[in-house]
Amino acid sequence: MFMRKKSISHSVLRSRTRLCRGMVLALITALLFTFGSCPAAADTHASLDVSAQSAILMEAVSGEVIYKKNADLHLPMASTTKIMTALVAIDKMPLDTVIEVSPAAVGIEGSSVYLFAGERLTLEELLYAMLLESANDAATAIAVAISGSVEDFAVLMNQKAEDLGLTDTHFTNPHGLDHEEHYTTARELALIAAEVLRCPELQTITSTRQKNISHNGSGGIRLLINHNKLLRSYEGCIGLKTGFTKRSGRCLVSAAERDGVTLIAVTLNAPNDWNDHETMLDHGFAAYESVLLCEVGDYRRPLWIESGTQSYVMVENREALAVTVPVRRGNIRVTVELPRFEYAPVLAGTQMGRLVYCLEGEDGHDTVIGTVPLYAAYDVKAADYSLSIWDRIKAFFHIS
Repeated sequence: MFMRKKSISHSVLRSRTRLCRGMVLALITALLFTFGSCPAAADTHASLDVSAQSAILMEAVSGEVIYKKNADLHLPMASTTKIMTALVAIDKMPLDTVIEVSPAAVGIEGSSVYLFAGERLTLEELLYAMLLESANDAATAIAVAISGSVEDFAVLMNQKAEDLGLTDTHFTNPHGLDHEEHYTTARELALIAAEVLRCPELQTITSTRQKNISHNGSGGIRLLINHNKLLRSYEGCIGLKTGFTKRSGRCLVSAAERDGVTLIAVTLNAPNDWNDHETMLDHGFAAYESVLLCEVGDYRRPLWIESGTQSYVMVENREALAVTVPVRRGNIRVTVELPRFEYAPVLAGTQMGRLVYCLEGEDGHDTVIGTVPLYAAYDVKAADYSLSIWDRIKAFFHIS
């Protein structure tokens, strides 16, 4: 993910070291510092001109809701269903699995790539057909190949929804054709989309503008064109899926990424969905930014070791951390969580503590926005008490 790195200067309380009976005592204290003072957090539910009956704008990583309108209303979702179909499919079989198209998948109502019974395509090809051309026959071919029937595949879809913690979503088919028991909410469809973005293979497919796949083993090709025109008209768009039936109206799930910020927008029954998504995404990118809290190796300090061959071990962060936060926000603070000492032996790479980053709230309560583990930089062996006192002192202070 491309990231605009906004480095934050660290004001760190230096730890004091003193001698006690000839031994070095590294005194590790809680660290608290501030990343500049900013105004109060932005209004995350501003009034926007959105045509949709139901809509939501969500930050993809944290799940924070930036804007919502009737976000928990049960509504049909049309072909946006297919992003859940794709999640289940990729859970159940590798992309290079060859699927023989069942006669049950031929001639399905609605969008189609006109599959032939007995035609053999890979799961990857069928996913491209399903997610770019919104092919109902491809969705059905996948479902039958995995579960034997559309109905049994819907059971897997509902199980996946339950695994994701969704309580207001129910599927009866893999393609999204109308059924009174086939519904979701804008909020939960956004959560399904976030799961798709965590799958690199599916993110690649949903962000592809066009693709060629095979045509019934003839040596010819099918040219697939992605129905999501935001991929061509909106800067940073990375997917995801369109949908429409007369009952559902126009449905759209989109995702876009700019300067390290990734947003998900969902609209259900939206007469002007393209404009709705541009409006919501523009609002989100204006209100949020990515902040680099620490880079690898930014934090390094000693931790006192008892009964070891060395008096301390250096602890360090081996991971960078960037978070998406409101442009208008309170202070960002970090606390170092480390024990006052640790007993030997200590192995290199053992987690000894962590950095905890918090965003100050207007009500005085902090919200944790990220943590970074702190690891031992090297081994510290336990002291050998069979040695003489003098030999132990020499080993302790590295005296040859």
